[in-house]
Amino acid sequence: MNRKEFIKSTIAAGALGITSTYSQAKEAPKNVSAKIVRNGEGKSLNVIGDQQTVKLSGKDTNGQFVLIEEENEPGTAIPMHVHENEDEVFKVLEGQMELTVGDKTTILNPGDLAFGPRGIPHTWKIVGDKKAKVTLSIFPAGIEHMFEELAQLPAGPPDLEKVAQICGQYGIRFIS
Repeated sequence: MNRKEFIKSTIAAGALGITSTYSQAKEAPKNVSAKIVRNGEGKSLNVIGDQQTVKLSGKDTNGQFVLIEEENEPGTAIPMHVHENEDEVFKVLEGQMELTVGDKTTILNPGDLAFGPRGIPHTWKIVGDKKAKVTLSIFPAGIEHMFEELAQLPAGPPDLEKVAQICGQYGIRFIS
C-alpha cells in the first residue's frame, strides 16, 4: 500500500471509530444546557473580603462542579481550613497567590495551578504588588450556597463564630 492509500484508509477508519464512539456517548442530563459566560458576567459576591464571581454554579453543571473567578488585592487571605466534601483546583490568571496545601507552601504565578484535595488543610494569600485573578474550580458543587450565605453577613469585621457556624454546616472547619 502506498502512502496516499494508507492515509486515506487510516482517516476513513478513524472517522468510523469516532462516529461509533460518538453515537455511544451518553446524552447530557435533561436539566443541563450549554451556557456562555462573558467576561464581567456572573454572580458577584463579597465573601468576607474575598471578591468572587460565580461563573458556573451547581445548577448550571448538574451538581458536578462550581467555577468561580476571584479577583483580590494583595493581602487578601483565607485562613487554614479543611473541606470534608470538595476538592479544589486553583489556577492563577494574573498576579500571585501563596498557597499552602498540607505541609507544602508555594507561590503560584500566572498559568500555574494547584490541586487541593478534600481532607487536606489549606490556605491562600494574595502576594506581590498587584491584584490577582484566580479561577477556582470546586468538585462537586454545593459550596456556592455557603458563599452566598457568607456574603449576606453584615459589612465590617466578621463575626468569626457565625462564620465558623455557617461553614460547619457545609463540612468546612477552620484549623487554628
